[in-house]
Amino acid sequence: MSKWIKAEEEKGMKYVIIRTYSAGVFAGYLESRNGKEGVVLDARRLWCWDGAASLSELATKGVSKPENCKFPCEVSRIELTEIIEILDCTEKAKKSIENVKEWTHNE
Repeated sequence: MSKWIKAEEEKGMKYVIIRTYSAGVFAGYLESRNGKEGVVLDARRLWCWDGAASLSELATKGVSKPENCKFPCEVSRIELTEIIEILDCTEKAKKSIENVKEWTHNE
């Protein structure tokens, strides 16, 4: 569990995967959106994943090979620009993403 109060528990936000134009892919709770800009709470960058063929599958089924995924630490808040797509996550996918071991530079 995050060291912060989970946004879902605090405000009933949706857990989503967001793909941006140049900053990459993130999973977290969508707090707000205005055009191509948005704020995500309890956000985790999805740097590299295995066991899902696409972001659509990742948002629906999660990953089947969590040991091969590279998801760095969660941050409490991030402002994203140039959002290209937002996918709602199933509870199964959310748990799968949250259960991937934190990847760091030292590993």
